[in-house]
Amino acid sequence: MTMLLLPADQNLILTGYTGPHQPLVGQQVAERLKLRYVNVDRQIEDRAGLPVEELRSRYGQTLLKTVETEVMRDVLLYRGAIIRISGQTLQHGEYAHRMAEIGTIICLVAALDAVLRRLHLAMGARYHNPHERALAIGNLKREWAIRKFDFVHVLDTTYLDDAEIADAVMTLWQRVAV
Repeated sequence: MTMLLLPADQNLILTGYTGPHQPLVGQQVAERLKLRYVNVDRQIEDRAGLPVEELRSRYGQTLLKTVETEVMRDVLLYRGAIIRISGQTLQHGEYAHRMAEIGTIICLVAALDAVLRRLHLAMGARYHNPHERALAIGNLKREWAIRKFDFVHVLDTTYLDDAEIADAVMTLWQRVAV
């Protein structure tokens, strides 16, 4: 493995969706580079005391966005971190532009059939429910919509395992951040 040399205050912002174990990729990159790992969804859940989906269904989108705004105020202060953030959160307001000012944004994508296969494995019998599957595909489309911004770098992970994804993320980051 080659040594990654980046400015100390540069963040790596990971977004997109390729499967249920995606946060592990950010953790692997952070561990290998000895950088802080920040999972924005986890911070929202910790602050609200509920999973994001439960917070949304119980109290509505307004409360979720309020908590999200509080968390994002803190996240925008981080430097030299690996930040995992959902594409939906990143697209809210000016977050995408503000995050691009403090780091490199990489959107992880995969071929739709590969993502559906991973969802099938993760969801089990729920995958066969057309409503559940439609919700999952709708979430996927919203996650990937962040690719509309020119400053978002896209990394296709279709044929990569977690370790290869981590390597590809670090290589892309080094190429575009320096």
